[in-house]
Amino acid sequence: MDARTSLFNWLLLMCLVMLWGTSFVFTSISVETVDPLSVVFSRVLIAAVILTSVVYFRGQKLPFRRRDWLAFIIMSIAGNALPFFLVSWGQQWVDSGIAGMIMAIMPLMTMLLAHYLVEGERLNRYKITGFLFGISGVTLLLGPVFGGGGQAVFGGIAIFVAASCYAVNTILVRRLPRFSPMVGAAGVMVAASLILLPVWWFQTTLNPDQLSMRSVSSVIWLGIGPTAIATMILFVVIERAGPTFLSTINYMIPVVAFFAGAYILSEPVAWTSIIALITILTGIALTRFRSTQTQRAESSAKASI
Repeated sequence: MDARTSLFNWLLLMCLVMLWGTSFVFTSISVETVDPLSVVFSRVLIAAVILTSVVYFRGQKLPFRRRDWLAFIIMSIAGNALPFFLVSWGQQWVDSGIAGMIMAIMPLMTMLLAHYLVEGERLNRYKITGFLFGISGVTLLLGPVFGGGGQAVFGGIAIFVAASCYAVNTILVRRLPRFSPMVGAAGVMVAASLILLPVWWFQTTLNPDQLSMRSVSSVIWLGIGPTAIATMILFVVIERAGPTFLSTINYMIPVVAFFAGAYILSEPVAWTSIIALITILTGIALTRFRSTQTQRAESSAKASI
């Protein structure tokens, strides 16, 4: 890989980190005057329109088999509709930076689930230690939230459950039928829109008279940027540099989320939050350490054959 190609891959990765890392800020702004259900429905609907248009522009098309749409529905619930709602609902009472750091537990939860559900993904002492570090960091984050009581407690729990939903979806993607990446992304967003439409229609508390342009603009951006554009960049990065390179975002997104909340929304920066952030990132690093050693051992074994 030449220097220019490597630089472009890093630029794409940074775009992805910024889109996802700042999404928590825009979610906090969105729920100021837009109810969480409307935020989620609008977000997935905008993304569905954009991604489906891209699919057909590229000469592809969405599948029509019942089995394919069943897979889309399952993934849309676990990976979009439910976690998007939980994060939006929880951020009514939890700062965006804290929410972003709680979501950093996702790769650790994925690792734990994979031990039981994916062949060849076994836990070891490094992974277990990393998981314990991650949980300790989240506990440190949620301590003040629980101490404050009220809805903030449920908001923090909701965001943690959302991170677990993303972990479940990661496992589902491995076990359910495979699709062309862009077709799969569009299908999942369309399914999420169809699932949320009747729920939104009958349950929304949206009041047009109380909407602010600031919140509405944030909702629109969530659909365009962190959902549609980020999805397209995601597949380009995986295709150009591979999933191992992509996994670097697990270290960057919580950092961007935390400092974006502090800078843009003037959210408080507590020393406990800094320690929690370092603890969570240390946990993620520990889980990767053993896999790196294993890869080296496997490479040596292959070279000796």
